[in-house]
Amino acid sequence: MLKSPKNKPFLTIIILNYNSGDYLSKCLSSLDNCHHSTFDYQIIIVDNASSDDSFYKARQLNTKNCLFITSPTNNGFASGNNLGIKHLDPKTKYVLFLNPDTTVNPETLERMIDFFHSHKNVDAATCKIILAKTNQIQPECHRGFPTPWRSLCYFTGISKLFPKSQFFNGYFMGNLDLTKPQKIEACVGAFLMIKKQVGEKIKWWSTDYFFYGEDLDICFQLYQHHYQLWYNPYASIIHYQGISSGVQKYSKNRSGATKETKIQVALASTQAMRIFYQRNYFKHYPKFLQSLVNLGINILEKKRLAHARKSL
Repeated sequence: MLKSPKNKPFLTIIILNYNSGDYLSKCLSSLDNCHHSTFDYQIIIVDNASSDDSFYKARQLNTKNCLFITSPTNNGFASGNNLGIKHLDPKTKYVLFLNPDTTVNPETLERMIDFFHSHKNVDAATCKIILAKTNQIQPECHRGFPTPWRSLCYFTGISKLFPKSQFFNGYFMGNLDLTKPQKIEACVGAFLMIKKQVGEKIKWWSTDYFFYGEDLDICFQLYQHHYQLWYNPYASIIHYQGISSGVQKYSKNRSGATKETKIQVALASTQAMRIFYQRNYFKHYPKFLQSLVNLGINILEKKRLAHARKSL
């Protein structure tokens, strides 16, 4: 256990690793270079039964304050993160869930801690996530909940015609001024910092999901429990996106993902939609609309499977 001076907050960073190649080591190196004079911290690495040497390479770095945990089987993203939660230092005030395919800018962690301190109504927060491929902000770090209307606008391309419209582009909250801190509905799980006591209240990650959808669901639970999730543009990370799954064009040649994994990811992405709607939305909608939503998900699933098989 780390010895934390009085009045110095304690941050636990949980990184779930699965076949991330060299990216996990790069992520840990970036964390080693982060400024941390205002807080104490621990890093928990959970390996989800990787078949590559990413976990082994990371252990050789001798990263400060780092705990390595192995899961004998890959039970999914939510289960892996929940395993890490079981090893939280008792002094933990904030928990940061961080993807291994990211690099964290040196000032980011201090700026996030300061953001919580200066905004007392913030219960969870994300930062500005820059995609390595495009050098643009990842839209998923400031998104809305996927109501049937928002999903229709997004998947039919209507939202692209009105990118700044809250009505037509509510899927990515296109009306926001991303140069300023904003209250948002949801964010991607690549970087999500949450107060420990809040995470305990919402019971952390739902294991109904295997891969995809868990981040959207945990944000929905925050909303349901009247907690506030914020976007902080003054802190940032670089996200290489899709390293474990290998589904992104940018990452498919850099990833340790197998052909089977790519097919599983395509299926998991649409299955996550079914689970999310069943858990959170269908009870509010009539049967005919439920049928239309399921039809749309089925069509999208066939399209994604075809694309995954074509890329093999």
